Amino acid sequence: MKTVNHWIGGKAVEGATGRFGPVYNPATGAQDTQVALASVDEVDAAVATAKEAFRVWGGTSLAKRTAILFKFRELVVAHRDELAELITAEHGKVHSDALGEVARGLEIVELACSIAEKLKGELSTQVSTGVDVSSIRQPLGVVAGITPFNFPAMVPMWMFPVAIACGNTFVLKPSEKDPSAAVRLAELAFEAGVPEGVLNVVHGDKVAVDRLLEHPDIAAVSFVGSTPIAQYIQAKAVEHGKRVQALGGAKNHMLVLPDADLDFAADNAINAAYGSAGERCMAVSVVVAVGDTGDELVKKIADRAAKLRIGPGNDPASEMGPLITKEHREKVASYVRGAAAQGAEVVVDGTGYTVEGHEDGFFIGVSLLDKVPTTADAYRDEIFGPVLCVVRAETYDEAIELINSSRWGNGTAIFTRDGGAARRFQLEVEAGMVGVNVPIPVPVGYHSFGGWKDSLFGDHHIYGNDGVHFYTRGKVVTTRWPDPSDGGINLGFPSNH
Repeated sequence: MKTVNHWIGGKAVEGATGRFGPVYNPATGAQDTQVALASVDEVDAAVATAKEAFRVWGGTSLAKRTAILFKFRELVVAHRDELAELITAEHGKVHSDALGEVARGLEIVELACSIAEKLKGELSTQVSTGVDVSSIRQPLGVVAGITPFNFPAMVPMWMFPVAIACGNTFVLKPSEKDPSAAVRLAELAFEAGVPEGVLNVVHGDKVAVDRLLEHPDIAAVSFVGSTPIAQYIQAKAVEHGKRVQALGGAKNHMLVLPDADLDFAADNAINAAYGSAGERCMAVSVVVAVGDTGDELVKKIADRAAKLRIGPGNDPASEMGPLITKEHREKVASYVRGAAAQGAEVVVDGTGYTVEGHEDGFFIGVSLLDKVPTTADAYRDEIFGPVLCVVRAETYDEAIELINSSRWGNGTAIFTRDGGAARRFQLEVEAGMVGVNVPIPVPVGYHSFGGWKDSLFGDHHIYGNDGVHFYTRGKVVTTRWPDPSDGGINLGFPSNH
């Protein structure tokens, strides 16, 4: 059986605990890989290695850091198919979706390649006679990232390229469910010239996570995952004096106004709800149909759902792959099975779906629930699977109130031809990312990603300018170089004149 080991100090390091986690192929249900689970001592070793590497890396020139990151980008591009194959084998998403994940991660690598521009300071001259003031940003030291299973390459690339470009060293704890892509990225970074110890990967469960949150040499922690864990990460990290950005879950609404192109809206609802089997925090999980659009829109979505091709991610004909584990499949199915009893109309039930020849795989079909009460579990909870709820609203005002009453505020979208309505929506809706006729408004790399309310814990969004600020701290330097003609002693209190 293949074993995925840690990556510490520029080399693979075998696990010493004898504890391993299973890694499944979701399309077959078979386990052919295991991942080493780190002990406290192994996490400490990775942090110590990163701390030692920071002594040199923190003072390495921007020019050298940038050159290494450009080389890393070249290597990721050259190996993107390989990375996508690793993602598909362990996560299950279709190959084209896995390639898209790598491409979105590369956007942040490219942002990191421009770090010299992002780290430019400010200078004010002659603030007082002969006195100049400058503002600079410096790295924090050793920082850590804890990343989820649903984007095993993209989310790590949302973190460590920016962090190391800013001069930090990094300890990554990827999901133990699909760990291989993270290790391969670390190998490519080392090949690109990232020095030993600057980027480390430790695998593990709660033992490893808690040690990273408690370790006195970790200055900051980045996290992407569910809301309950994000809350835990923030509380424990802050308790131990760390800077933290913790991105949580979501229940993203897509508002469809009566003037919208319903075919266009239905196409986008299908893509946004069922792409990547719904296992993404920016998936559209609720369509809010306004006025009399509901019946026709639901029919169009149902017609399209019936034509989706579900199968193994490595089959080019597949449009949607399996879920990550058997347990998660059963959890998703339970929401659909309980929906009717809670007042929803089950238009499409995908819970009994199987793929011929892959009966042991973790497959589930897509489900569509209509007229879902806001009290139903399927509406209230983040399902994280291919289940789309449709709720009805008589007016725009009713719809916006419904969306804003959600505990989450990650992403949202409006579909309309009315520019005035769209402008009003983007100002009134309580969410961190808004799409206008764009169902999944994930920002490009030079704008930051992050939500509001229970979708974000901490002060900074991820990547973009927020990411740079998160991984650096400001310093203000006040300088006076006396003119050679000046002299004498003056003990008076300095004044601005």
